[in-house]
Amino acid sequence: MLRTNLGQRIPEGMRDLLPEEIAVQERLETEVLTLFQHWSYQKVLPPTLEFTACVQPDVEQVDSLYKFFDREGRILALRPELTIPIARLVSTRMRGANLPLRLCYGADVFRNTAVRYREFRQVGVELIGAGQELADAEVIALATEAIACLGIKNYQFNLGHMGIFSGLMLEAGVDEGFQAKLEEGLARKDMVGVERLVQTSGLPERVQELLLRLPHFHGGEEILDEVLNWSTLPTIREAVESLRRIYRYLNDFGVQANVSLDLGILRGFSYYTGAVFEGYVAGIGFPVLEGGRYDALYADFGAAQAATGFAIHLGSMLDLFPLPSIEGADILVYGSDNKQVIHQCQVLRAQGKKVEMALETMDEKAAQNLASLKNISEIKRAGEEVSENA
Repeated sequence: MLRTNLGQRIPEGMRDLLPEEIAVQERLETEVLTLFQHWSYQKVLPPTLEFTACVQPDVEQVDSLYKFFDREGRILALRPELTIPIARLVSTRMRGANLPLRLCYGADVFRNTAVRYREFRQVGVELIGAGQELADAEVIALATEAIACLGIKNYQFNLGHMGIFSGLMLEAGVDEGFQAKLEEGLARKDMVGVERLVQTSGLPERVQELLLRLPHFHGGEEILDEVLNWSTLPTIREAVESLRRIYRYLNDFGVQANVSLDLGILRGFSYYTGAVFEGYVAGIGFPVLEGGRYDALYADFGAAQAATGFAIHLGSMLDLFPLPSIEGADILVYGSDNKQVIHQCQVLRAQGKKVEMALETMDEKAAQNLASLKNISEIKRAGEEVSENA
């Protein structure tokens, strides 16, 4: 039956990947995962489907999930990211493992939002069971090296801390509704909406001034000293000093030059509690890498642990790299006797060769033409020696 017009299209935000695009994605993923493994991170893979009871409480927008019902009527969702599924995995199958755990992954995630891609490849790491600032510095340093190992020269990381924003909210005494709206606006970089919300909040003028300044407050370590003048609240001071220690560790790792402090960073998932960071590359107007500390998440799974990590949106970076020419098979086998052709192909494959079998009877000239079209360097008539395709 002829497919309808809809049946010949793909859902919005999804994409087909051609062999050349797959080759780029797999090369990038292999390079990044190899780097992770050199830093002692081990690969895990949670399932594509999770119960919404696992992922929904921490998703910024519940309607961003792709949801389904199973046969028992329970609601399932395609994973919107990997941090929460890995928290579930660690809290169940890996419960009692020696800490700290260093885990990494490469997998597709799905978000039903109004963005260019709703299915995209992520690679990332989770460092579980380590609450020290050195652990934060490790994952940030690894993140910068991961971007650099892809051959990208022009990139920038921004580093902030959730405790500074939450401290300001605590000192201002705002209600949860206002805080949630402000946090969402800052996370989306909606400065017009943030300004409107703050100016109609009724907050003291000094607090309004600080909140409006926060998204534009970035630079080096010198900005932290100024933040200490904003408030004597322990929450803010602790966040500032924690951020200072992390930033200095990044100098020891040799990556500080690529990292700027940015106090306006707020992550979109609700579980972030400490240092948060984003990575940008030239040519893409949104973060290609996001991460941070999330010390409260594991308690939700009954196994409280400090944790930090990041994810690279690998699928959004494919357009930055030239597409390779795809190599064909090593040898094209042809002939007039199908039994001999099959046997010859099997022998060559057993020797480790990539072999394409001609499905029609053909002479040498036709075989050479076919091999040329398919970028195959050698041809072999079944029962004869291999000959190079001119």
